[in-house]
Amino acid sequence: MSDAFIRLLPGGDPTSGMQPVAEVPPGAFTTEDHTEIEHVFYATGDGSTWTGVWECAPCIEEIDSYPVHEMMTVISGSVTLTNENGDSETFTSGDSFFISKGAQIKWHITEKLRKFYMITS
Repeated sequence: MSDAFIRLLPGGDPTSGMQPVAEVPPGAFTTEDHTEIEHVFYATGDGSTWTGVWECAPCIEEIDSYPVHEMMTVISGSVTLTNENGDSETFTSGDSFFISKGAQIKWHITEKLRKFYMITS
């Protein structure tokens, strides 16, 4: 596949779909559903940039220092983000947002979230 352009598909790879991942600590899930899957469509050789689609069951995570710069677009579901000042915003299907590296963020996925992402470290 040429990397001149890549179509991001909401279901992941047309052949293999999406694969299990374990970024969210098991204790962070707020329901019996602990689903967390993704497909990486592109990653640079040095691992500094990657893009894909990720899905996660409802959970709450407090992140003291966000480890990367990340741009996201919600495909389905809902997430509420709260910053260190207590300001919060909810993002749903069609919304795009950005979190800068080092930000103190509380993630609260209230409805199974599927998103496109692009990350740079």
